[in-house]
Amino acid sequence: MRTYLKVWYNSEGANPVVVAQKLNNMGFKAIKGQFDYVYDWRKEVELEDILQIMTAVHETLKGSKVSYKMETM
Repeated sequence: MRTYLKVWYNSEGANPVVVAQKLNNMGFKAIKGQFDYVYDWRKEVELEDILQIMTAVHETLKGSKVSYKMETM
C-alpha cells in the first residue's frame, strides 16, 4: 500500500524546501504527477496505521500555512 500526499503552498507560509525536508524525514518521497509525495508502506496496513501517519503529517505541517490532501491505496 501507498499513501499519497498533495500539498498546496501559500505565499505567506513555509518554504517548500523546508516542507519537503520535513516530509522526507517522515519517510515520504517526492514524486511527479497527480500527487507530490508518496509514503510506501511496503506491506498491507490497518486503518490505525493510516490514522497514525495522518496525525504525524498534521502535527508536522501544523502552523506552516500549507494545505494538503492524503489518499491511501
